[in-house]
Amino acid sequence: MVKAEMVTKIFLVALVLKELVVAWLDHRNKNHILKNKNQVPEKFQDTIDLEDHQKAANYSVTKIKTTQVFNIYDVAILLMWTLGGGLNSLEVIVSKWSLSPIPHALAYFSFFGLISMLLGLPQSIYSTFVIEERYGFNKTTPKIFIVDMIKGILVGAAIGLPLLAGLMWTLEALGQNWWFYGWALLISFQFILLWAYPRFIAPIFNKFSPLEEGEVKDKVVQLLDRTGFTSKGLFVMNASMRSSHGNAYFTGFGKNKRIVFFDTLIKSLSPEEVEAVLAHELGHFKRKHIVKQLVKGIIFSFIAFYVLGLLIKAPAFYEGHGVTEIKTHIALLLFTLVSGVYTFLLTPISNFFSRKYEFEADEFAAQHARAEKLISALVKMYKDNASTLTPDPTYSSFYHSHPPALIRVDHLETLQKTSH
Repeated sequence: MVKAEMVTKIFLVALVLKELVVAWLDHRNKNHILKNKNQVPEKFQDTIDLEDHQKAANYSVTKIKTTQVFNIYDVAILLMWTLGGGLNSLEVIVSKWSLSPIPHALAYFSFFGLISMLLGLPQSIYSTFVIEERYGFNKTTPKIFIVDMIKGILVGAAIGLPLLAGLMWTLEALGQNWWFYGWALLISFQFILLWAYPRFIAPIFNKFSPLEEGEVKDKVVQLLDRTGFTSKGLFVMNASMRSSHGNAYFTGFGKNKRIVFFDTLIKSLSPEEVEAVLAHELGHFKRKHIVKQLVKGIIFSFIAFYVLGLLIKAPAFYEGHGVTEIKTHIALLLFTLVSGVYTFLLTPISNFFSRKYEFEADEFAAQHARAEKLISALVKMYKDNASTLTPDPTYSSFYHSHPPALIRVDHLETLQKTSH
């Protein structure tokens, strides 16, 4: 049987290894971006000027430096909650109220959530009001920031507390096979959220207006007809009230699918470019990427619940991570806190498949729209979002879910040639 001391050593070794890899990758990426800062890649020299290229480089390097500082902060907080006794102290406070098991767990998680939110505020405020402001992206006012935070707390409580109550009931009532029923409950809840998000949750934070009549809508409708895609509507989201970054996405599933464009995207792209971007997003749907990602999430959550089912009665799991009391609600939170340390090195595997899906979606877009318009749209989005054109290849392979700009455009140009 593994002893608590060994678990602690494994945890610390895994944490140190993770942080060393993070620091090494950040260092590589920062140096690679700075090395290429004063030269626009040849393929983009006609579309992106040196000033915009340098802005993107400076923006990326600033975010890397900021992330490095706050990463140390996050590690300190993790150690505070675990080996530092934070979870124990929180349990002592909540235990004074003498609540029954499920209300006790809800109070415990609620306090943890509020404390974590407060501890995360410095990074959120600095990112929004310093970095994004410095580079001209921030449109969020302090009022919007505070209102969003309050809404986030209320929505999180309305969604999270009933789910947590259900999980705690399975833990208390269904014996050693609780983990299977808990997993089934979580998956069911996620599907309900997929249905509810576009109708009830997203409108709490943003305004969604039907896409106006005109050339953009005509292009979009024609594309949907060509590809046999049906949706519950085409909407424009007022993203510009918070940021100047642009994007487009699908939401919902089944007959409840919606297509959403950021208003910033509609303003910056031509109708044919919007069509090409949507064709790419349709490619994800038509090539079953969304279903594959859902299946992957279901499988990984099954594995996670199974492992938690094995650990929840193991004293070494608690004691090795700094927790003195063996209680199920603490196990649930502790597992959530530390699992990322042990699974960190799986990150590049997941992102490898995500990049593969991006190439496949681009292929679909090239078949149903004009590849050159997707290229020009991407270049505009790289420019408007100040996305670096020169990330370090190793860093990109590890972290990025999308291929680097140069590789993606090369691929699209190849598709463009073969389609003629």
